[in-house]
Amino acid sequence: MTGARHLYVHLPFCASRCGYCDFVTVVGRQDQHRAYVDALLGELALEREALAPRLESVFLGGGTPTLTQPRELERLLRALPPALEVTVEANPETVTPALAELLRDCGLTRVSLGAQSFQPGLLEVLERRARPDDVRHAVYALRDAKFDNISLDLIYGIPGQSAADLEADLSDALALEPEHLSCYELEAKPGTRFTHAHGAELARQAEAMETYFERVVARLTGAGYRWYETANFCRPPTLADGRDLRSRHNLAYWRGRDYLGLGIGAVSTIQGRRRKTTPRLGTYLTALEAGERPPHEVEELPGSVRKSERVLLGLRLDEPLSLAGLESALDSVAVERLERLGLVERGAAGAELTLTDRGRFLGGGVTAELLA
Repeated sequence: MTGARHLYVHLPFCASRCGYCDFVTVVGRQDQHRAYVDALLGELALEREALAPRLESVFLGGGTPTLTQPRELERLLRALPPALEVTVEANPETVTPALAELLRDCGLTRVSLGAQSFQPGLLEVLERRARPDDVRHAVYALRDAKFDNISLDLIYGIPGQSAADLEADLSDALALEPEHLSCYELEAKPGTRFTHAHGAELARQAEAMETYFERVVARLTGAGYRWYETANFCRPPTLADGRDLRSRHNLAYWRGRDYLGLGIGAVSTIQGRRRKTTPRLGTYLTALEAGERPPHEVEELPGSVRKSERVLLGLRLDEPLSLAGLESALDSVAVERLERLGLVERGAAGAELTLTDRGRFLGGGVTAELLA
């Protein structure tokens, strides 16, 4: 066993909880930041054997990782194993010049900023604290700290958002010249206060979502970005540095690689088993204070499930999916039919499969049909 080469670390603390969010988060609790970092480091020690000696990626997600008290965040970052790519998610209003310097000094190579929108009214609908200028100031602070790999997150399909609003958001984002952009359709889970408050408008927006998606792709590819995954775009390599600016960590998910997750609610997939850690902060802290692994649910992943997931996730990418070992997961008749319809392409003597641009716009509907 060589071990997982990808590590996810969950930092759940937030200043407030957005109405559409369904991530494992904890509001406030500044008095527990130190105990939580202690627990994370304890869990890392218990799980270290599951990791490879050298890692490709570390990703700190949340929550709002950059809301963690700076001294505790620094203590965690300096204790994590090094990796080729180390990413932290950040809310723009938390990024100060001092924090940007701290992140850089601690070996971070990439920052993912949750901009979501540049329209004040839409930010209020999303219950975001950051204002448009907070996003700009955060990018400037990161650039001053010599970060040369910044990603911006945008959301479309927000209640009240027009096509003009979306175009303005894309213009504002492009003006900041990020290396990477993630553009997500708003997903508000049924039963949340967000769907209760905006249900009718969300239903109306759903009808426009396909058009919005096409606008996003056209605008960003027209600006020279590579549409390398369904919702993700990056600048292509330049002659000067030749860097691949795709997210190494997320590519690991889409390519079906093993990864270890630490923290409350974190998921790990290692050697055909998927494990989800308890989402309860108190339970998690108590277990690790006693030197024990926190409670978790384990799901065995049969070969058929792993193959189906490999197809579903792999076809989100713009690179060919090797079908070696995946033949039993595919409906050969469906593959031929979708190829005739111009939705998929087979290459390398039928040993690879890729969605066409038209197929990528239809996305999950096409890949679901492909499965045996």
